[in-house]
Amino acid sequence: MASTLAHASNARTTPPTPPASPTAPTPPASGPYATHDVTNQPPPLTPYDASDDVALLEGLHREGAGWAEEDVRRLGARAGSDQAQEWAELANRHEPELRTHDRYGHRVDEVDFHPAWHHLIGTAVAEGLAGAPWADERPGAHVARTAGGLVWGHTDAGHGCPTSMTYAAVPALRAQPELAAVYEPLLTGRVYEPGLRAPAAKAGLLAGMGMTEKQGGSDVRTNTTTAAPTAEPGVYTLRGHKWFTSAPMCDLFLVLAQAPGGLTCFLVPRVLPDGTRNAFRIQRLKDKLGNRSNASCEPEFDGTVAWAVGPEGRGVRTIIEMVNCTRLDCVMMSAALMRKTLVEAGHHTRHRRAFGALLADQPLMRNVLADLALESEAATTLTLRLAGAADRAVRGGPRAPEEAAFRRIATAVGKYWVTKRGPAFTAEALECLGGNGYVEESGMPRHYREAPLLSIWEGSGNVNALDVLRALEREPGAAEALFAELALARGADTRLDAAVPRLRQGLGEASPVGARRLVELMALTLQASLLVRHAPSAVADAFCATRLGGDWGHSFGTLPDTAGLGAILGRALPDFG
Repeated sequence: MASTLAHASNARTTPPTPPASPTAPTPPASGPYATHDVTNQPPPLTPYDASDDVALLEGLHREGAGWAEEDVRRLGARAGSDQAQEWAELANRHEPELRTHDRYGHRVDEVDFHPAWHHLIGTAVAEGLAGAPWADERPGAHVARTAGGLVWGHTDAGHGCPTSMTYAAVPALRAQPELAAVYEPLLTGRVYEPGLRAPAAKAGLLAGMGMTEKQGGSDVRTNTTTAAPTAEPGVYTLRGHKWFTSAPMCDLFLVLAQAPGGLTCFLVPRVLPDGTRNAFRIQRLKDKLGNRSNASCEPEFDGTVAWAVGPEGRGVRTIIEMVNCTRLDCVMMSAALMRKTLVEAGHHTRHRRAFGALLADQPLMRNVLADLALESEAATTLTLRLAGAADRAVRGGPRAPEEAAFRRIATAVGKYWVTKRGPAFTAEALECLGGNGYVEESGMPRHYREAPLLSIWEGSGNVNALDVLRALEREPGAAEALFAELALARGADTRLDAAVPRLRQGLGEASPVGARRLVELMALTLQASLLVRHAPSAVADAFCATRLGGDWGHSFGTLPDTAGLGAILGRALPDFG
């Protein structure tokens, strides 16, 4: 037995020598990575030109800002650079962090950002994507800003939130001229100066807004934050809790609160004119689906000093101009995301082979890409038309009343529809990359998570659809302005001509239960009219056949066999020409 155990022990500790094999393979001379040769993968997209978009450049000229083409092209090249794309990735990987107290225990309520965030927003401000158009006397300045946003939006959407709110705060602040005189020159400048200091001590300011509360959301009339008058005229103290306030590092905030005379708009600076910190207690940062480079928070007001903007009880009326501006930016950023993901999908399919051919040469993939290209061009064209209407409305002149009426209804329509199309669009573009697109490092998941925000911010789908009905009912000339726009394309396409009477009938029968259906028809008819007038026949015909004529499936990639896929793709993606 002992001998047997000893033999077993030796067997365990001394493995047998394998027999020599005269046919054993010789290790490859190429080293340890011989099994990992990378083939059939696309090269990096960067550097690329985000402004290489015919529809965008044509719209820039058509809407009166052709003078800005050189700047837009320069910014587009920068947006597609290795550096800017890396900034976007880093700003989202290293999310903002809240510091409630300093090392000594003092309450500071500051948010720290990665340097990449500061590079992104600093570039945006310097390029006039914040409040600059309000100080620019050139016709088309608001269009130029929107075009700049369409190309710089190829980087990161998060920093677009504070630049958008800064842009939108200026017209609202003008309801209180003495406040506008102090703050507007700093909001419209092109200097980004981070850090909390007295506003007058800085070379440039950013503005945010705090409207919604936990019990009401978009129903701001249910706000419970109170505003108590002080002995100083126009100065109040606020007490309450806001539910969703983005970009808490901004210098100023427009806030809604209940004054003795009703819901009122107030200006709340983070730092008071004497340099002391205002009471702006950040309870927490939101853990969001997307938009993660941007901080969104719940601030608490307790004795917070605020200045009234506009009369008591007129808070909603005061901020309506702000809403028009931020809704335009929701449309703009959705269009930018569409274009960015279309470019990514086109690049991938131009270099990836499957089943013996490039993906870009396979008929069904071409159908998908062409369908996406139609949607992208329609969104971009509508965005720039809305920007043109905004520019002409705020500048005055003979067309101002009609453009203001068109802007009022068309911006709400565009906000509803273009932002609704964004998530489905980005999902389809992601799928063009297959498994590569589902991997975080491709960037496509970030774009996909970003898309739903834009249909929620500034009112979800129902809020915007019902707002269109409200505009039709209460705004003189809104419907007439829309039909005047559609009439410019009369006779150019039979499907469009047939849709206009259907739309007119729908307006006559409008009801809340059918609001989405009506607004969808308004959006498609408006986009079709713009493409019929301004896009090549292949683009306009395919759009009208599918979106208005019913020759379409329930997903992207269902264009009819008669669609001019080559012409559509060659216009949208130059490499496909």
